[in-house]
Amino acid sequence: MKKIVNVATPAVCAVALVLSVVAFNKTNAATAPAPIVASAPVAAAGQPVDLTYAAEKALPSVVYIKSVQNSKIQTVEYSDPFEEFFSNPFGGFFGQGQGQGNGGRRQRQVQTPKRAAAGSGVIISADGYIVTNNHVVDGADELTVSLNEGSKEFSARVIGADKTTDLALIKIDGKNLPAIQIANSDDVKVGEWVLAVGNPLGLNNTVTAGIISAKARTLGANGVESFIQTDAAINQGNSGGALVNTRGELVGINAMLASPTGSNIGYGFAIPTAIMNKVVDDLKQYGNVQRAMIGIQGGSVKDYIDNLKDQDKEVKDFGTMEGIYIGKVVEDGAAEAAGLKEGDVITTVNGQKVKTMGELQGMLAKKRPGDKVTITYLRDKKNHNATLTLKNEQGNTKVVKNADTDVLGADFRPVTDAQKKQLEINYGLEVVKVNGGKMKEAGVPKGFIILRVNDEPMKTFDDLQNAVKEANNSKDQMLVIRGIFPTGKKGGFVVYLQNE
Repeated sequence: MKKIVNVATPAVCAVALVLSVVAFNKTNAATAPAPIVASAPVAAAGQPVDLTYAAEKALPSVVYIKSVQNSKIQTVEYSDPFEEFFSNPFGGFFGQGQGQGNGGRRQRQVQTPKRAAAGSGVIISADGYIVTNNHVVDGADELTVSLNEGSKEFSARVIGADKTTDLALIKIDGKNLPAIQIANSDDVKVGEWVLAVGNPLGLNNTVTAGIISAKARTLGANGVESFIQTDAAINQGNSGGALVNTRGELVGINAMLASPTGSNIGYGFAIPTAIMNKVVDDLKQYGNVQRAMIGIQGGSVKDYIDNLKDQDKEVKDFGTMEGIYIGKVVEDGAAEAAGLKEGDVITTVNGQKVKTMGELQGMLAKKRPGDKVTITYLRDKKNHNATLTLKNEQGNTKVVKNADTDVLGADFRPVTDAQKKQLEINYGLEVVKVNGGKMKEAGVPKGFIILRVNDEPMKTFDDLQNAVKEANNSKDQMLVIRGIFPTGKKGGFVVYLQNE
């Protein structure tokens, strides 16, 4: 479920998780809106809530985003066992021609159609910064932002994106834009009225109302989750739109819905502003998110005990049914350094109770590597305290910088048809120049053809860029390169991408 694409995801308890972005097709554009806030009228206890104030304040700040993927030439594999047999009916006894003997698989080039998708976004600053979902802008060649009722249209560029939280920060060149006022999502309460504002199903500037149904929900769709759950109607196209309180203040970014049909017959889920603010700050300052890790694997005590019961296994008495059960302590992590062990139960972080993994993730998502947290944990039913220094994914407290192919210090180009024929390969990237950098350090020579990096095929330059970025964020920060020399000899290199 980690990889959710455009419209649908695998089922969770027979309920589909759906990213609320209009599927890639030829859709008509929609628009979006503007501004800020002041003090809203507050209804007396038990009296109806007037939501018109919130709608008027929030609508101008929510924009329509059109994402376009241009037509591309791609190489695809297809299988034809009959072609395999008839092209060589002797099954290889007398040798096979080039491209045969591969289980009937062949490759051909196809041209993908130009595709468009629609989503929403929220203006967070008057100079044009807009927050949306990563899945709204992921893979886009062109981004167009329309303001409220189509009053203005801008081209947008991506400042940064984070798949783990499904957030993205984009920028348009505008002035005096209607920025929304941002509230602290930690202050919202279950049962509180909220509005979902966005552009669902091509219906621009749509407002729906509901209540906050739950907080700190985890669904297994993203790496970091602490969703606000709401029964306000959210549909495809609402992705990246605003969830606002009765004062018209932003409390969350709408991201997905849970529904048995893929449309609104269920609940919507929004990313809290407490997480959004941290992600936005990191993307502006560092270009990527500085993620703080506690260094454990586990889940809520209740879920762990329920799982044991379902398997008819003996259930241990932890002395509590609340908290985070530690199933594994990660080597060289913050928890190991503080002396935590498998079987311990974390009950508080910085004096605040934690009952679920969603609550713990929500707390840590606001921290950076190097930050310290004080925890209380149970071991053999006895309380213990510890102070943890949070670490990054690489096991240290350094700033994780964005890496791109510039760090390799080399130039690349896709192999030619002549090279494919001569070397009997279907794809690859040739190293046409080695200037210095990590490639030179690893001894990669000019002319070497890269076929795979970290077991991923290198068909395009984008493939190499993605491999470098993923490796840079890994603990090893290493590229394992396999390929072929111009002579036809196969070879490989290991390239290290350590930060300074």
